Amino acid sequence: MVFEKVKEILMEKTDKDESEITLETSFSDLGIDSLDIVEMSMDLEDAFGIELEVDEKLATVGDLVKKIEELKA
Repeated sequence: MVFEKVKEILMEKTDKDESEITLETSFSDLGIDSLDIVEMSMDLEDAFGIELEVDEKLATVGDLVKKIEELKA
């Protein structure tokens, strides 16, 4: 469920097709810059009811999904 919501938000932000967003996809591959990441993190915080600190360790969609799942647990 987390991956699907993250993918949905990424598709809205990047206009990428669903098939282009996998757990291995990096944010740089999606053309996402630091401002985009801040905006996206606010959307994710609202969607999941969490407080998300984005850092350099979050390089891929999979990293982000894992972080959200840890915060939700």
